Amino acid sequence: MTLKLHPEYLVKDGKKQFVVLPYEEFEALQELLADAQDLIDLREAKEAEGDATTTPLEDVKRLLGLNHS
Repeated sequence: MTLKLHPEYLVKDGKKQFVVLPYEEFEALQELLADAQDLIDLREAKEAEGDATTTPLEDVKRLLGLNHS
């Protein structure tokens, strides 16, 4: 996903101090950052699990009586 930003800079003493973004771009940026954090969290969780045993989804469904075959 490519995010095109249209920032406006607020300058003080000749230096950029703040950035103003259109609200839609701000929301899109927040969503992109949240997605990135979710990916980081997922990778950390997978690493923490290491070689833990897993159960295939089909087996879990069968154990819970969720197969509608």
